[in-house]
Amino acid sequence: MVTGTAASAESLLAAADSRFVRLRGASAVLAGSYTFTGTVADAGWHRHDLHQLEYAVAGVIEVETPVARYRSPSRQAVWIPAGLAHRSILREVHTVSVFFDPVLLRDNDCRARVLHAGPLLREMVIHAGRWPIDRPATEAGGESYFEALAHLVLEWLGDEQPFHLPVGRDPLTAEIMRWTDANLASATLPQVCRAVAVSERTLRRRFHAATGMTWQQYLRQSRLLHATTLLVETTDTVMSIATAVGFDSAAAFTRAFERYSGRTPSAFRRERR
Repeated sequence: MVTGTAASAESLLAAADSRFVRLRGASAVLAGSYTFTGTVADAGWHRHDLHQLEYAVAGVIEVETPVARYRSPSRQAVWIPAGLAHRSILREVHTVSVFFDPVLLRDNDCRARVLHAGPLLREMVIHAGRWPIDRPATEAGGESYFEALAHLVLEWLGDEQPFHLPVGRDPLTAEIMRWTDANLASATLPQVCRAVAVSERTLRRRFHAATGMTWQQYLRQSRLLHATTLLVETTDTVMSIATAVGFDSAAAFTRAFERYSGRTPSAFRRERR
């Protein structure tokens, strides 16, 4: 998960406005692609003028917006609509992004999402690499290809994955989240209250007011989200991963993970290899 000090939404939007990125360059292209391979990349807070669909061929994509933190393991895609302030962190990744002019694809929700990347999405996004964003997609059927892909993306936006957590802009809530994320294996409510020096009543009230969920719900969701990364990036057994994120048994972890992602941990791992 992307973590950092709490900041107001206004300051994040100001930072993003100072880095408004025009991706299409000198040519008035309606769509195009960009491929990235690298160890660590932090784009900082910014916005751009095109919608972005970023597919993780390998590695994990992390995206933070003013209201949520998203994690896209390999063989998932993250959707970032045009104009949305965000920060992306890429670690040990190979990604392919497809960019769309908003006239090609209208997104009325204007929020980031992690999408299930089925075989058709994967193949079409990778094939879109034939038409880089820095040159017009007017040759060899490029325009027709991106128009068809845009129609499909509208359908895929309905297949959203729950791989995200809220953001704590309230300093106390942000500190609670940081401590919880760092102690997933053993975190309890009394422990986190001692760590941030507040009563259980205050923690419950402040946390729910800031996030719309209880601390226990956040802990469970953070455990499962972290497990998606461990399943992709390690060869640890399911039992080892269950223990690492705070479950008492592989069976309990498997039931919770299947409810969360729609797949068993083993199936989730197989799909990404």
